[in-house]
Amino acid sequence: MTRRQHVPWKAAGSASEHERSADDVVRGTGWVFNNQTGGDLSLAEFVTTGDHEIIPYLQVFGLWGDQTASQTIVEIGSGIGRMTSGFTRHFQKVVACDLDAAFLERCRETVAQFGVPDRLQTSHVVDGCTLDLPDASADIAFSYITLQHCHHDDALALVHEAVRITKPGGYIALNFRTWVGQDTFLWPAGKIVRALWRLPRIGPVLAKRRSLTRLGWQANRLSPSDVIPQVAQQLDDIRLFRALKRRGFKLDGTTDDTYVGVHPSHWWLIARVK
Repeated sequence: MTRRQHVPWKAAGSASEHERSADDVVRGTGWVFNNQTGGDLSLAEFVTTGDHEIIPYLQVFGLWGDQTASQTIVEIGSGIGRMTSGFTRHFQKVVACDLDAAFLERCRETVAQFGVPDRLQTSHVVDGCTLDLPDASADIAFSYITLQHCHHDDALALVHEAVRITKPGGYIALNFRTWVGQDTFLWPAGKIVRALWRLPRIGPVLAKRRSLTRLGWQANRLSPSDVIPQVAQQLDDIRLFRALKRRGFKLDGTTDDTYVGVHPSHWWLIARVK
C-alpha cells in the first residue's frame, strides 16, 4: 500500500508522464518541486536554484575541493534533477535516487540539457526506504529536503542506507526537519491532510493543491537525538549544522555549527563513515 506522504509525489509523477517537456513539468507540478506554478517558470530557472546551493553547502560542510572531480556522490531524493545537473558538472559520477520512476526519467532529461549525462546513473527506490546500490560505493551520500517527506521509519532506514553505501572515510550529508513552534498547528493539520489524500477520487485532486501539499508532505520531525544514536557507532567527526538563530542541540559526541543557509526548521548531519 502506498504511504500517505507518497501520494503527491505519485500524483506529480503521473502528471509528469503526460507533459511534453521538463519545462512543462516544472510549470505544472510546482506544488511538489518548487512551491510555484505558472507559465513563466522554466526548467533552466529551476536548475539554477540548485546550482546556487550546491557549492556553498559543500564548501561549508568541508566537502568541496579538487577531489570532487574523481568522486562518486549519491543523491537521495533527486526529483527531476534540480541539483543533480550541477552535481554532474563537478563529480565524476552521480547516482540519482528517487521514489518515482517518472521523476528519474525527467531527471535524465534535465541532466541531458544542463549537466553531463555520461556521469549520471539513476536508481529507483521502489519501497521508499532501500537503496539498490552496493555497499561502500559512494564517496558522499547527500540528501536535501527529502527525508522530511518520508515516513518516520523509512527516513531512519534511509539514514542507515546512506551509511551502508558510503565508503570508509567518505561522508554523509543529510538534511532533516525538526520541531519548531509552528508545529503546534502544522503537525496536526498535516496529519489531517495526509488522511484526506487517501480518499478515493478526491484524494488525488487534493494532492495537487499547493497549499495542502505544503502541509501534508512534511511527514516526520526528527531531532538529532532521534537520528544520531541510530548510526553513531559507524561514524566519526559528527557535525550538526543549524540556523543561526536556532538554539544549539548540545548532543554529546557531536560538534555544533551554524550556517546562514539552513532553514530554522532544518538541520544537517555531516559525518565521516568509519
